[in-house]
Amino acid sequence: MARIKIDMPENYSFTTEIPVRISDINYAGHLSNDAVLSIVHEARLRYLNSHNYTEQDIEGSGIIMTDSVIVYKAESFYGDLIQIDITVGDFNKYGCDIYYLLSNKKTAVEIAHVKTGIVFFDYTEGKVVTVPEGFKDRIIKVV
Repeated sequence: MARIKIDMPENYSFTTEIPVRISDINYAGHLSNDAVLSIVHEARLRYLNSHNYTEQDIEGSGIIMTDSVIVYKAESFYGDLIQIDITVGDFNKYGCDIYYLLSNKKTAVEIAHVKTGIVFFDYTEGKVVTVPEGFKDRIIKVV
């Protein structure tokens, strides 16, 4: 079976840190796969907030995650501090991809490569909309 590979960017425009909680640990004693997606969700909210956005209001539009890919690189354990580096790329008419590099803050060992696809959505109309130009302009300036 072919392994999934994410072509990770070389540069990131935002960094945050999240500790591994006991509730993030699975029966094998390491970071669980579902917790990785939760950590990425928290990191995405922090990233958007750093630009004064929320998932419900980015230049008047909301976002919906259309897909996610996680490639696990190493274990992480209770008490580890995970550094999450984030950048945005691969814009299309309706959305873009968000890349997340998860690393152990203390050892710099990469824990996971993650990519989530998002589209912009008008919740009032219930339909996908084009990427807001203000968002695209702001993000491209930073990247």
